[in-house]
Amino acid sequence: MIVEWFVQLDPIYQAFLATCFTWFVTALGAAVVFVFKTVNRKVLDAMLGFAAGVMIAASFWSLLAPAIEMAEESGGAPWIPAVTGFLLGGIFLRIVDKFLPHLHPGFPKEESEGIQTSWHRSILLVLAITLHNIPEGLAVGVAFGALKAGLPSASLAGAIALAVGIGLQNFPEGTSVSVPLRREGFSRWKSFWYGQMSGMVEPIAGVIGAAAVIIMKPILPYALSFAAGAMIFVVVEELIPESQMEKNTDIATMGAMLGFAVMMTLDVALG
Repeated sequence: MIVEWFVQLDPIYQAFLATCFTWFVTALGAAVVFVFKTVNRKVLDAMLGFAAGVMIAASFWSLLAPAIEMAEESGGAPWIPAVTGFLLGGIFLRIVDKFLPHLHPGFPKEESEGIQTSWHRSILLVLAITLHNIPEGLAVGVAFGALKAGLPSASLAGAIALAVGIGLQNFPEGTSVSVPLRREGFSRWKSFWYGQMSGMVEPIAGVIGAAAVIIMKPILPYALSFAAGAMIFVVVEELIPESQMEKNTDIATMGAMLGFAVMMTLDVALG
């Protein structure tokens, strides 16, 4: 009944609900703070590696591969939208990273990035994870928007697989905000609140992404590639370095392998 109801919804509503799900999983990760004040660093590094693996796999199977296929169907050079959108996604995230005040988990406030402000450490931590969630929300939104555009390579199962994969990797992101704040003396509720706030941007980005490709169908291959480039930027600039901070290289690497395998299975089996 629920599946039939979801299938009949407009893709923009589907994108909204799918990104609400990914936000919910972020909140679940943040809720770990109600049980644990700290999380074993090896476990956290494995989770971060898993998130990186999911995002890498999703960037290709759910975004770049469909973008190339769509470009081929339109008769143009398939590599142009893929390369252009991919690089623009990375450049966009680099610009936001340079100017948005934020602090990566595990670093002292003195090493915050972006424009220097007097904002509290907790706000900077939330902004760092929020920065990650923008391309994730866009990716899910664009995938559902492709359904409305009527492109043959787009499938509801593939869009759902992407949302599930993004949701899975959002769990450690919520944990990586709430647990450090709890360790610094914040109450459980306040730590949870800040942790789940980082995922609130995903429904917004998802609706924007879906609406954009529906209104401007020709940009879809570029939009898919843009989301892929933005996600790869997050993986290389943040997730992988953070997972290696405590020298748990093998654990983080195996987590990445598992995350890649899970996302690849979801996309190939469902897409």
